[in-house]
Amino acid sequence: MRRREFVHDAMTAIGALGAAAALGCKKTEPSETTAAATPSATSAPAATGPSVHWRLVSSFPRSLDTIFGAAETLAERVAALTDNKFKISVHAAGEIVPGLEVLDAVHQGNVELAHTASYYFTGKNPALAFDTAVPFGLNARQQLAWLNEGGGMDLIRGLYADFKVISFPGGNTGAQMGGWFRKEVNTAADLQGLRMRIPGLGGQVMTRLGTTVQVLAGGDIYPALERGAIDATEWVGPYDDEKLGFFKVAKLYYYPGWWEPSAGLSFLVGTGAWSKLPREYQQIFELAASQAGVVMQNRYDQRNPQALTRLLAQGVQLERYSDEILKAARDASDALYAEQAAKDATYKKVFESWDKARKEMFTWFGTTERAFADFAFQPPV
Repeated sequence: MRRREFVHDAMTAIGALGAAAALGCKKTEPSETTAAATPSATSAPAATGPSVHWRLVSSFPRSLDTIFGAAETLAERVAALTDNKFKISVHAAGEIVPGLEVLDAVHQGNVELAHTASYYFTGKNPALAFDTAVPFGLNARQQLAWLNEGGGMDLIRGLYADFKVISFPGGNTGAQMGGWFRKEVNTAADLQGLRMRIPGLGGQVMTRLGTTVQVLAGGDIYPALERGAIDATEWVGPYDDEKLGFFKVAKLYYYPGWWEPSAGLSFLVGTGAWSKLPREYQQIFELAASQAGVVMQNRYDQRNPQALTRLLAQGVQLERYSDEILKAARDASDALYAEQAAKDATYKKVFESWDKARKEMFTWFGTTERAFADFAFQPPV
């Protein structure tokens, strides 16, 4: 595909999902290193630019063509828009560093770029969870709206500045499922003593409900579930979960994924590497990152329905979390937010911005969109 055609198609796709704002923060000035001006569809090719080679480390295995594939899409688009002058080699979790160590690799300057979920790093800064997902939080559209129009991106980039990293939205899974269990969990008491893989604030809430929580990278979950090291796990949704084979060792599939009503991924770039890029390469990178996010969401929305049908045909049993469990989880979530905000001014600043956006958007989405969904959306069972 010629570069001009690609730029036109990329901008069309981004505009269709309202994601063009993902090209940068509104408050970012063109002179800053986070410059986000959109490349024109008529701009000259970047073939005259320097040759640049970056290495990208992913937190995900190659088998997950949805999440891992977003990094591949980024690399393909960047190369196409620079006539192969700017190349990014993509490395799966474990090929250079383990999946949960990619932020350290970028921070230390060992690689230029990572693709990951920020809530893996809440041990470094609890507020990073808001860049990915928090319990009873925002859906995919709402998350991008907060980041790109509600000031969220400025706040998240402020957090990452401590690690000499600049973040860019890198896709979203959409609403997730509530996990795979070996036995039924009907009440909040049933969660006590359960060993479950679940990261981020969702994991902290589960801990408050009595669950023993583990954080495992994607490629490590199935072996742990198979050998009984964990009793339950969550990942994403039908398409990825089917690939990881959880249904072979746990038949109960719970919903909704209240801890991840969406899950935003991020591209994390070392500020040193970013500052060395020519301005046009910076613009191209941001455009490519935005389209990679659009492609990722499209793939999930197309493939999840088909995968769920296949899983049900193999004996998987859908189970809805009881209202008792959902209420207990929501109460624990609210308590967690309040406690963390009371002792951490930075966390409080991020939370208050996010919570304001949540209240406003839940009011709007709770009108016509909810009314339509309640009437038109039909579950499979």
